[in-house]
Amino acid sequence: MEKRVVRVGLMGFGTVGTGVVRIISAHQEDLQKQTGLGIEIKKILVQDAEKARSIRSMENMLTTDPAELLENPDIDVIVEVIGGISPAKEYILGALEHGKHVVTANKDLMALHGAEILSKAQEKGCDVFYEASVAGGIPILRALVEGFSSDRITKMMGIVNGTTNYILTKMSQEGAEYADVLKEAQALGYAEANPTSDVEGFDAARKMAILATLGFRVPMKLEDVDVKGISSVSKEDIAYGKQLGYEVKLLGLARRDGEAVEVSVQPTMVPKSHPLASVNGVFNAVYVHGEAVGETMFYGPGAGELPTATAVVSDLVTVVKNMSLGVNGRGMVAPYKEKILKDDSQKLSKYFLRIVVADKRGVLAKITQMLADKNISLEQVIQQPYNNGSQAEIIMITHLSSKSDMDSVRKDMEQMEIITEVKSCYRVEGGDQ
Repeated sequence: MEKRVVRVGLMGFGTVGTGVVRIISAHQEDLQKQTGLGIEIKKILVQDAEKARSIRSMENMLTTDPAELLENPDIDVIVEVIGGISPAKEYILGALEHGKHVVTANKDLMALHGAEILSKAQEKGCDVFYEASVAGGIPILRALVEGFSSDRITKMMGIVNGTTNYILTKMSQEGAEYADVLKEAQALGYAEANPTSDVEGFDAARKMAILATLGFRVPMKLEDVDVKGISSVSKEDIAYGKQLGYEVKLLGLARRDGEAVEVSVQPTMVPKSHPLASVNGVFNAVYVHGEAVGETMFYGPGAGELPTATAVVSDLVTVVKNMSLGVNGRGMVAPYKEKILKDDSQKLSKYFLRIVVADKRGVLAKITQMLADKNISLEQVIQQPYNNGSQAEIIMITHLSSKSDMDSVRKDMEQMEIITEVKSCYRVEGGDQ
């Protein structure tokens, strides 16, 4: 009897697509043993079939016509690694309409249209897996769906963007300025020529929307994520944070209290004792808290050809196993819970504040009283001379406060004559709150 082979249509032959081909070609025996079926790439969709490529043996499989993949009855699975929203969305929905299973690494698409795609997959009895869309080679999505299936996740904190983590790590370790480290990251290829998506937090926000959707089973959208990037973080902020026992990380936070949820991405003070504080360079990590299991953390490379391709092929193996067992379409489920977003009065955190004040007697007492009037108390305070001693710089860590109260405090501070400037305000997470 001829061995059955699962045939794959690969959309995209760039960095990740090349990695997928390399892994499938090199690991044929292992993949056969794991799945009981052969895996073969049948067609590869590219923009330019004449372009020179590092893998020349696949040239006869290249096409610029998506119909050769989507409408080909011999192709069982579509692997999409072209990125972007359109035409990727149309291709994936078209694949599902034709009864083909889908593996994608497309964080933008899944963050914006994941609920629609998963619903279509359920309707057609097809698999859609997208492990590589969040943290490269870290198997966090499968862990949320399968490993925590009997638990209730209450909190996820993630360093899910390698570019910003590299920049903040270098600033912390070398005392360097943001702009200088960004240029270095661009020269090394860690940051794009236009780094806005990374440094302003949008890339991380897309990933946190995906994590929250899966972890909380609610249809989170990108606009539900409160986003602030790292471009305003200074070396002084980082130095004062270290003095108070914290590292600055661009931290994604998804938290559920009862049925109300909040999702945000912003520069955050993380206690040095917390595992996330020691995640450096381009590495990613996701910390998950479940009611039953307690604390767990997933750590590894968040990008790159082979780490990302490994996650894609891992999803492909799961699809093939499901085909062998006849259980496709029963893994990833569309979000089914009502989305209830917290308002700002329900979002509680400690805060790091850095302000410049007139160097006069009683200034700190007035500020402390103003904070007390807003039900905010202080955990730590440092006061330093500033501007050759003509002013003072006050650095504070508050106790738990609501976001609404802190926003009100910042507005009041900007109106106080004794306060020259509110230089920084960052969330503090990862402690005992």
